[in-house]
Amino acid sequence: MTVPGRTHPVEIFYTPEPERDYLEAAIRTVIQIHMCEEIEGDILLFLTGQEEIEEACKRIQREVDGLGPDVGELRCIPLYSTLPPNLQQRIFESPPPKRANGAVGRKVVVSTNIAETSLTIDGVVFVIDPGFAKQKVYNPRIRVESLLVTAISKASAQQRAGRAGRTRPGKCFRLYTEKAYTNEMQENTYPEILRSNLGTVVLQLKKLGIDDLVHFDFMDPPAPETLMRALELLNYLAALDDDGNLTDLGSMMAEFPLDPQLAKMVIASCDYNCSNEILSITSMLSVPQCFVRPADSKKTADEAKMRFAHIDGDHLTMLNVYHAFKQNHEDPQWCYDNFINFRSLKSADNVRVQLSRIMDRFSLRRSSTDFTSRDYYINIRKALVSGFFMQVAHLERTGHYLTVKDNQVVQLHPSTVMDHKPEWVLYNEFVLTTKNYIRTVTEVKPDWLVRIAPQYYDMSNFPDCDARRILERIVHRIQNRKLQQEQKQNQEPKLQAQT
Repeated sequence: MTVPGRTHPVEIFYTPEPERDYLEAAIRTVIQIHMCEEIEGDILLFLTGQEEIEEACKRIQREVDGLGPDVGELRCIPLYSTLPPNLQQRIFESPPPKRANGAVGRKVVVSTNIAETSLTIDGVVFVIDPGFAKQKVYNPRIRVESLLVTAISKASAQQRAGRAGRTRPGKCFRLYTEKAYTNEMQENTYPEILRSNLGTVVLQLKKLGIDDLVHFDFMDPPAPETLMRALELLNYLAALDDDGNLTDLGSMMAEFPLDPQLAKMVIASCDYNCSNEILSITSMLSVPQCFVRPADSKKTADEAKMRFAHIDGDHLTMLNVYHAFKQNHEDPQWCYDNFINFRSLKSADNVRVQLSRIMDRFSLRRSSTDFTSRDYYINIRKALVSGFFMQVAHLERTGHYLTVKDNQVVQLHPSTVMDHKPEWVLYNEFVLTTKNYIRTVTEVKPDWLVRIAPQYYDMSNFPDCDARRILERIVHRIQNRKLQQEQKQNQEPKLQAQT
């Protein structure tokens, strides 16, 4: 499908040979355009993520500063989704003025593919397209959804080039060969349903009364394994019974605009007398990262973050941030002083109001354990387990973490507030970069896993590892205790009869 629009002609340039280092090539192209192009006009450079963008901005600024006073000023402006709104607005600022010698001043916007379709930046005449973007990819075998750097499609390349011709004729510099564009790039971006976890989709289809998912007329049918993983997840969460039918719990979960694990956690929190706290944590997990870490003040930002740190992990740290935000009357200046993203906190507050209304509709009690009770944080962590028992890792004797059942070697993400390595951790996200990381982690106890999710922690189909041996001992201990209690109960009537 195409939507025609008024665009000006755009001249396309390709590299004669493939570029080994697209970031280096992109920076070099920015400098060449700025120095060699006589016409006025700003530059738009597409990169894949925040770290890459900040690195490019630093290097471009360093290169330009070394060119001397005869070259026009070049102002570098980053753009990515987690950037605070006031800094995002800088892309609409006017470019620097000409120098006295007539040298042209420009701005260069270094952006993720947010600038591909979401907005038009007046004054952009030159677009630099390295041909890469981050895409969400789901691996059903290990149940991991990751952001990976992948080649863009022809449709995306055309969209990027069109950014140069929005207000006047422009030029697009593609940092790949014409042959690569013609023969190697896909026509269109791979549909998201084919590279996503389908837990939420399947739950909604079941709620609509669509039971035969195999023959459902998807526009792009997902892989059977992805569907099976979604059904398995919902069955373990008790949203579907063993015949694949929607349970009462599943019907309630489908009413929450959340991933199934989060919806289950919110509902289960009522049993642990901590639904107010779980509502806050769920809301914080549903919005972009709340901690701001500017490139020029990382150390100060990290110190500010540690003021909110909770010894048991990141989920409770998020709860501390939300409570502090409310105690400080939602003050934007307080957020700024503490390196907190005000917009994320306001969004979390709105999400919390929405979720509270849904809970009220189902008469789900909103309550809290007494803050002075030793069970206050224990109950919250148990509620976390009720939703995320499938996302647990164990610290092996070798010193690395292994995800339970899937046996993936992982490390705690550097962003965690944990200053130690707990034996068992629950995680919110598996991040695949140069290493396997688990992000947003909280310490849990192994006996909680066995008691809260016995259907998942069934030792008969558990892979051999340290975790299995520990859990088997716990299961054995629980069974012995249960047997002793039953024997004691059976003996009591006999003793009473004898007396």
